[in-house]
Amino acid sequence: MCPERKVEQVFFRLKIKLSIILLLFSYGLCPLIVQAGSTALWLDIEGAIGPASHDYIKRGLASVATYNAQLVIIRLNTPGGLDASMREIIQEIIASPVPVVSYVAPSGARASSAGTYILYASHIAAMAPATTLGAATPVKVGGFSGAPDSSDKKSQNNQHEEANMQDPTTKKIINDAVAYIRGLAQMRGRNAEWAEKAVREAASLTADEALAEGVIDLIAVDIPDLLSKIDGRIINIQGQEITLSTQGINIQHLEQDWRTRLLAIITDPNIAYILLLIGFYGLILEFAHPGTIIPGVVGAVCLLLALFAFQVLPINYAGLALIFLGIVFMLAEMFVPSFGALGIGGMIAFAMGSIMLLDMDIPGYGISIPLIATVTLMTAGFFLVVVGMAIKARKRPVVSGREELIGDIGEVVDDFDNEGWIRVHGELWRAKTSIPLRRGQKVHVTAIKGLMLEVETYNQHNSKEN
Repeated sequence: MCPERKVEQVFFRLKIKLSIILLLFSYGLCPLIVQAGSTALWLDIEGAIGPASHDYIKRGLASVATYNAQLVIIRLNTPGGLDASMREIIQEIIASPVPVVSYVAPSGARASSAGTYILYASHIAAMAPATTLGAATPVKVGGFSGAPDSSDKKSQNNQHEEANMQDPTTKKIINDAVAYIRGLAQMRGRNAEWAEKAVREAASLTADEALAEGVIDLIAVDIPDLLSKIDGRIINIQGQEITLSTQGINIQHLEQDWRTRLLAIITDPNIAYILLLIGFYGLILEFAHPGTIIPGVVGAVCLLLALFAFQVLPINYAGLALIFLGIVFMLAEMFVPSFGALGIGGMIAFAMGSIMLLDMDIPGYGISIPLIATVTLMTAGFFLVVVGMAIKARKRPVVSGREELIGDIGEVVDDFDNEGWIRVHGELWRAKTSIPLRRGQKVHVTAIKGLMLEVETYNQHNSKEN
């Protein structure tokens, strides 16, 4: 056989093999391989999970193409957080085009409550030694007894009786959370029975226990150890199998930018609460003394920022109404002689509303009681001193312009019965009266109409005041 013929046969066989491989790829029968030398994008969730955490994870997962990332690592250390933000993060993880690894680290960290759901939703769940997860019982605004305490020594029958006594709203929230986490467990092939226990009984596990129970996939000391241990794993991404090749992969740490940090600050309940009150103070001071401008501008900006924060936070509107009612009562105390009843009632309503505003059991999403006490006292002082001074300033007599003449004493220049001339502040003014006046007589200016002054005799005015 001639050499040219042999070369043609070799190329023909290569074409057949390539066609078979492409056919297997198209039907998902041959797993894709994440090539070494690509990037692993490292994100951090530190502290309570909220709107800022969701924004950070969402933009991080959206930037995988920018960093040529073939893997995303979310390092978790959280006591839990808001249910809405947690579900949005989970949706982003499920829809991610690249594998997502949730890693509870460093040692001593935890993934409680919402963090447990995120672990279950991730393609790979890992923990560092001496870390914990669990206690995934949901809570609502105002809190509820929820599941029985795992440290309680009651019998199983008493636990069932206690569960039956729960109100319908509590049962609905618990059952919804159980169905949600069981669905995540079944999707990722993890222990669904323990997941339900974590919700109903607030159960928790250490890293070693979680690995033995089939809740997580592995334990890793640090991120390089994690990448070494997941090398060669086959995972399913949106119906397509992918084989990870993470040896020598580059690690890109994506830190939170100014936007995420600003959002985290604004949505902090204590900061949002302070912004709300500054907004109220600024607008009230502007209305009490129009034209100051700065209090009105600052108040409007702070109030809008607070309303944005409360839009994404689970606030209690009864608490917000009590805060507003308390401010109205304390403001009314300066106008109505209530002997302190309105002021004291306003302080009580303000304090109770502040406590109720975000009265929930989620760690990191409550308003500090010392802050509430301090702000309540400062609010009372604000209305008694600052706003009181502004209102008193409005009641002071005018000291410039034509209006200054009202209340001044003048002298009649010539006799007249109805209209004539008087001298006020060394100036001659046309005056109108209802009784005859004589030259040299003292008169009191009561009103100004155009260039005409309305006057009364000085003695007549004094008798009216008496």
